[in-house]
Amino acid sequence: MTSNGSQLIAYVDGSSHGSPGPSGIGVVVEDTAGRRTRIAKWIGWQDNNVAEYAALLEALQCALTRKARTLLVYSDSDVVVRQMSGEYACRSPRLYSLHWICRKLSRTLEFAIERIPRERNTEANHLANSAARECRSFTD
Repeated sequence: MTSNGSQLIAYVDGSSHGSPGPSGIGVVVEDTAGRRTRIAKWIGWQDNNVAEYAALLEALQCALTRKARTLLVYSDSDVVVRQMSGEYACRSPRLYSLHWICRKLSRTLEFAIERIPRERNTEANHLANSAARECRSFTD
């Protein structure tokens, strides 16, 4: 396998301006050569945990599209990291399907997820907030 996508690192963040409210995701994917892909998407009216899972799902889909073998994800969401690592059970009906899909996709990779402080996730956070603000003209 070539080095263009076999090992990826992703920084993910979801942002919801309200609970629920206008929401967006931010994802920064970096390969071993240091090339970065930045993704910012509006995801409609969601709560913050849904947005966090949607960002993780986007990173997983990006890794699979790029035929990655390994994906290391950094997130500042305690809920997502603990649920994905199996430390917390996912009992929330609104998160269950997103959690299930993310777990299923993660099993196709050498996958790891780690929690980082928000200040180490600023680029993904900025992308997520920018995407969430895209709807302001419709909500103000």
